[in-house]
Amino acid sequence: MEARAIAKYVKVSPRKARQVAELVKGKPVEEALNILHFSPKKASRPIEKAIRSAMHNLLQQRAEGKDVSDLVVEQVRVDEGPTRKWYIPRAMGRATRIRRRSSHITVVVTEQREV
Repeated sequence: MEARAIAKYVKVSPRKARQVAELVKGKPVEEALNILHFSPKKASRPIEKAIRSAMHNLLQQRAEGKDVSDLVVEQVRVDEGPTRKWYIPRAMGRATRIRRRSSHITVVVTEQREV
């Protein structure tokens, strides 16, 4: 069984968010949440919230007990969202373009398979 959560329009550039996403891909949920909680990166907070949301979505689907220890972060995908663009004036009549990038973060949490 799997559950997903999507965080849209997160105000973090996708390149920086992918660095944080690589830290938790394939890890157990408890370990991933610990890594993100103590990470100094700005993108760790929205990814942590998305993992918690996906975890709770999966726990709502399951009929039996609510045990988090057998859940794994299967996939963390960071896609590019819309980019805000504007100009600021610079010296000698020039202008510089500012691009504020955003991300869409998709997290898939699954139950760990018994081998």
